[in-house]
Amino acid sequence: LNIAFPATGAQKSYEIDDERKLRIFYDKRMSAEVKADALGDEFKGYVLKITGGNDKQGFPMKQGVLKQSRVRLLLSEGHSCYRQRRTGERKRKSVRGCIVGNDLSALSLVVVKQGESDLPDLTDKQIPKRLGPKRANKLRKLFNLSKEDDVRQYVIRREIPSKVEGKKPRTKAPKIQRLVTPLTLQRKRHLKAIKRRASDKAKEEAADYAKLLAVRVKEKKEKKHEAHVKRRLSSTRRSTTTKA
Repeated sequence: LNIAFPATGAQKSYEIDDERKLRIFYDKRMSAEVKADALGDEFKGYVLKITGGNDKQGFPMKQGVLKQSRVRLLLSEGHSCYRQRRTGERKRKSVRGCIVGNDLSALSLVVVKQGESDLPDLTDKQIPKRLGPKRANKLRKLFNLSKEDDVRQYVIRREIPSKVEGKKPRTKAPKIQRLVTPLTLQRKRHLKAIKRRASDKAKEEAADYAKLLAVRVKEKKEKKHEAHVKRRLSSTRRSTTTKA
């Protein structure tokens, strides 16, 4: 049993050979919560959530496959138990169903509710987080900063020891995301100005085109009218000559 305790970040493996103790997990599905009192006195009051597992051949459990055996599924991007190597690639892979059985070699569990006593190396030790937050707003939230405070001064740096003896260790910090600086504001203003200029230019060109179109239509009407008048004149002249 691989048991994780998210509150401290600790994780511990327990090897249990007694099948009577493990019966509490049988026929339960992934995401089911199980009372762990049957595992021993130290687990009294604990509630564990099943998050996954592997069978004896190493095939992982997949959520949504309601079977106690292995199945071959056609998996694509976004599915669990599969990593896409090429764009649009699909692959038929063997996965284990999400119902717990006696053919499993490892079962992953998470402590949902802590019991009466501490479990050694699991609930009694705190593992510090290796990385801090990266987003500007999350840093502000963590250190309770106002908008006037400079977030860059509060980035959590981690120390990397030098491979060369006697050399000072170097520090590494993440690049802050969504950080609003005068340069980003300037870029935003510049892009807005470009959009505004483009829309103004389009409006001016549309107005010029409308004027030109009106002139062309007027010229066409005038030409049509002149041609009509000429035809009328020529027809009247023909009628007068025939009468004469």
